[in-house]
Amino acid sequence: MFSLTEVASLNDIQPTYRILKPWWDVFMDYLGIVMLMLAIFSGTMQLTRDQVVCLPILEQTPEGTGDFFGSQQPEKSDSLWNQESAVGEQAAPLMAERPPDSIAPTVRLGNPQPTGVRTKMDYQQYVFVNQMCYHVALPWYSKYFPYLALIHTIVLMVSSNFWFKYPKTSSKIEHFVSILGKCFESPWTTKALSETACEDSEENKQRLTGASFLLKHLSTCSEEGSPNQPPPMLNKSGVAFSVEKLVSEVPAMTILDKKDGEQAKALFEKVRKFRAHVEDSDLIYRLYAIQTVIKTAKFILILCYTTTFVASIDFEHVCEPEIKHLTGYTKFHCTHNMAFMLRKLLVSYIALICVYGTVCIYTLFWLFRRPLKEYSFEKVREESSFSDIPDVKNDFAFLLHMVDQYDQLYSKRFGVFLSEVSENKLREISLNNEWTFEKLRQHVTRNAQEKLELHLFMLSGIPEAVFDLTDLEILKLELIPEARITAKMSQMINLQELHFYHCPAKVEQTAFIFLRDHLRCLHVKFTDVAEIPSWVYMLRNLKELYLVGNLNSENNKMIGLESLRDLRHLTCLHLKSNLSKIPTNIPDLSPHLIKLVVHNDGTKLLVLNSLKKIMNLAELELLNCELERIPHAIFSLTNLQALDLKSNNIRTIEEIISFQHLKRLTCLKLWHNKIVSIPLSISHVKNLESLYLPHNELQHLPSSLFSLLKLRYIDVSYNSIVVIPLEIGFLQNLQHFAIGNNKVEVVPKQLFKCAKLRTLCLGHNCISSIPEKIGQLCQLTHLELKGNCLDRLPAQLGQGGLLRRSCLIVEDHLFDSLPTEVKENLNQESSVSFTNGCKCLNDGR
Repeated sequence: MFSLTEVASLNDIQPTYRILKPWWDVFMDYLGIVMLMLAIFSGTMQLTRDQVVCLPILEQTPEGTGDFFGSQQPEKSDSLWNQESAVGEQAAPLMAERPPDSIAPTVRLGNPQPTGVRTKMDYQQYVFVNQMCYHVALPWYSKYFPYLALIHTIVLMVSSNFWFKYPKTSSKIEHFVSILGKCFESPWTTKALSETACEDSEENKQRLTGASFLLKHLSTCSEEGSPNQPPPMLNKSGVAFSVEKLVSEVPAMTILDKKDGEQAKALFEKVRKFRAHVEDSDLIYRLYAIQTVIKTAKFILILCYTTTFVASIDFEHVCEPEIKHLTGYTKFHCTHNMAFMLRKLLVSYIALICVYGTVCIYTLFWLFRRPLKEYSFEKVREESSFSDIPDVKNDFAFLLHMVDQYDQLYSKRFGVFLSEVSENKLREISLNNEWTFEKLRQHVTRNAQEKLELHLFMLSGIPEAVFDLTDLEILKLELIPEARITAKMSQMINLQELHFYHCPAKVEQTAFIFLRDHLRCLHVKFTDVAEIPSWVYMLRNLKELYLVGNLNSENNKMIGLESLRDLRHLTCLHLKSNLSKIPTNIPDLSPHLIKLVVHNDGTKLLVLNSLKKIMNLAELELLNCELERIPHAIFSLTNLQALDLKSNNIRTIEEIISFQHLKRLTCLKLWHNKIVSIPLSISHVKNLESLYLPHNELQHLPSSLFSLLKLRYIDVSYNSIVVIPLEIGFLQNLQHFAIGNNKVEVVPKQLFKCAKLRTLCLGHNCISSIPEKIGQLCQLTHLELKGNCLDRLPAQLGQGGLLRRSCLIVEDHLFDSLPTEVKENLNQESSVSFTNGCKCLNDGR
């Protein structure tokens, strides 16, 4: 037989699961335990005391009263009776030693004059008859009721807790209970609920706004009426309070321990992943409903057949075992000594089953009378400032409904970890605790323009201490998803440049007003157009705007560039994208737009007609746009001063003659293309001062190029040029000449007539000698000769006085071949000469 401990283990669940057991499940568990004890008690009683005692029924014969055989059996002689009496006397002490259930209640043997009816059966026959009649006369329910009750109870217990054991549901339940317990005990839960209770709700904010409005009108003194100095007191609804005190009493979020903060962050992530995993199905709900239906059906089944058999349990039974040939009797009258007890136990069992079934029916009513696959946190949203707690569905909702039956405080505290507002506040606290003013100050650097710059990368938000860096000039924010610019931004009076790299920043009203009036340069890098903050288009004092991201033709209508017309002071617009045409909205900026840069990352720019309308454009850069010719739309830009067509597929520039109409064009950059030759018509671009043609396929330079007497900068490096035309001596204003990485063999002496030449790059050619007239270049500060076929350097290199060793790019053995006094002269480094020489090259490139 089972022990109670072994059977009770079937109903054992983890103690932490009690939060998922409503009162009806707990009640049914206790009912199951009572039924289990009743079944075990019944089984124990039946094993130890269950028996029947039978006596033969003597039938009356026609001759009179007698035994079943009547006159057919001869009467026994007195000697035989005496023998039986003697046997009875000898068996009497043996029968006394046997248990009562093995002794048949017959007439007492050994009495020479017995009373009652003689049955003429011995002891073994009575034992045999009792066993036969136990199986023949008793109804089956009297014999097997305890075992059936035990089986039914075990099935009900298993059904009650099957959803805790089934693998596909138990894993989710275990995960949920674990997370729920951690959320309930997390210090962040307590802090968040206690502190948000003190925060102003929207109604309080409106009341405060209304109070401030009344203060302005009730004030009689100009100082009291100032919005910066609100009156100290206001009587409303008979209660006096301070407006300033209302604002100051809102407590700041308490700083958590680092360990608690990390645990809370992990909980937010676990809740998010668990929700995504559980909300996609309703298996737990369906399994719980199915097991409840099974228990109800089981209750109905038990009740139906048990009530039918309860009447069959009786104390007296008539048995006809068909053993006449063994005993001489046909019928026996039997008594069942457990009948009374079994009837009482069965009635008790039926009563318990009825109560159990009633609870099951109530459970079904609860399951189907309301949508348990939807759960709303409306009450939690009303009681706290976390108005963004989302409603949940499917198994997640069902588990929360079950938890509410245990204690509604659990779901309220759990909702804190479903709120993005709560998560953002936690991130803000942890962020401010980690990124202090001192730490931020260590990350401030000076860029190439000697401006103070701070770059924040992949943080959860913007630390408040950033706004205390009042001397900061450039702020770069990259991959910060929850960037929020607060009113403290107005302290950064030196801030002129902002960078948002994949950072859709939100800005408060006060901070926006400050940025609108003070910000001069803004960089925005994005993947989708929606990442561009809408307030960008309202920065009326913005001068430079850089947009880097996907702006293809399908998204052009979404760019919102029509709003750029409000940027009245915008002078530079930089678009790095994959445009197939110039957006038609850009001409709206034409009255004030001076510089336009389109970097197309290899996407072919097909339509440029919109450029014609930007009449005041002074600088135009069309980079990597897969252009094959110079666009005709450019020839209409009469105010154009600089044109850059870098990294295209331009092979011919015959259209350059049309540049003669661009009277102000001074800089032309056609580098990194496939240009084979420079047309003679370039001589018509009279005002050209800078010409960039490196990284092309030029083989010669036309003499007409050197008729442009205003040229100051020529760069034709990385081509296939063999000869430097003698006409180069006409360029008296030439200051920078780069023809490195070509095939030049001879340096003409006419080159040294360019007296203003400061930078000369002749490296990586086939030059075998340098004329001594190089000493005539008195202003030469940078000279590159490395990579040629030189045997020596002219001693006149040091005559200019400005050239120094650091700006003389040449092999060491050639430098060592110079006279000692020349080397000493070149080695005399001077900050002035270095600045005038080497920096000139950097400016030119």
